[in-house]
Amino acid sequence: MADETVEFNVAPRGAEDGAPGAVASFPFDRATVDRFREAFPRARWREDLGGWFVPGKTAERRLRIWSAQEWRGALAHADQRGRDAYEFEPITSPFLEVGDDFVVRTPYSRTVVAALREVPWAHWDPVLKAWRVPFRSYEDLRRHWSLIEDAARLAEPEARRQRKKERAASPDAEEKRSSTAERRRQRYPVPADTAPPLDKVLMTHIGGVMFTMVTGELVEPDVSTRFYPGVLVEAATLVWAAWRRPSHSELIQAWPARSPPSATDLARGWWQPTIEELRPERRKAASEERGRATRKFNASASDGTGC
Repeated sequence: MADETVEFNVAPRGAEDGAPGAVASFPFDRATVDRFREAFPRARWREDLGGWFVPGKTAERRLRIWSAQEWRGALAHADQRGRDAYEFEPITSPFLEVGDDFVVRTPYSRTVVAALREVPWAHWDPVLKAWRVPFRSYEDLRRHWSLIEDAARLAEPEARRQRKKERAASPDAEEKRSSTAERRRQRYPVPADTAPPLDKVLMTHIGGVMFTMVTGELVEPDVSTRFYPGVLVEAATLVWAAWRRPSHSELIQAWPARSPPSATDLARGWWQPTIEELRPERRKAASEERGRATRKFNASASDGTGC
């Protein structure tokens, strides 16, 4: 336990005059400091070393012996107090096992992990695949337990499935599915009398695009209102235009507008992008292209056609 509480390192240059020694650092506690000063009367606090410097060639060995004795007794006493507290006011939970210490076993939850990291001495046991908490940390564990248990119940597989089912049945989920299906059609309403230029990087209410063709097919008013509310040209007839996402190199070569789009441009639904609009589009395109390259490489490696 000494290594978990006190760090001892032989100082590379000891005292200012180069004398050998060792440095002890441990959590501040007045009673512990008093006992330490009594055991090592020549110890001096060194701000530059962040600890207590003890001079002497045998300082490190003496500090380790003192540490083992000091912390063994202190931690044993703290563990006993924790056991007494648990027996007086126990935690009963399917996520908690009690033996030589507490074993917290829950489904994965970031909330649980964050809460347990707030508990002193708690640590992850990779063999048990669970968190272990000594009795000395019982009060801290009990203080965080309601949060841990609630998060663990929400992380149960059945609870996750139920929430997923509820989300899928919600009106918002249905609207999101409809919007996704509309985006996959890669069409966009444009005024018939002010059609956008083709094969040029433009900004729209759905992001950066390059229009490839104006089909001339009339846009249904309810579809335009539902999925493209930003296009507000009331007097003009809207027709569909096919689009594709520009590549990273095309976005790099695109010439930015000197000024933001006007209200007329926004109502029309397409405009020349500014540099502030191009930058996130470039980052997104670069990320997507790296992802495609990685997936292609992994696929070729798995079927043996890679390098």
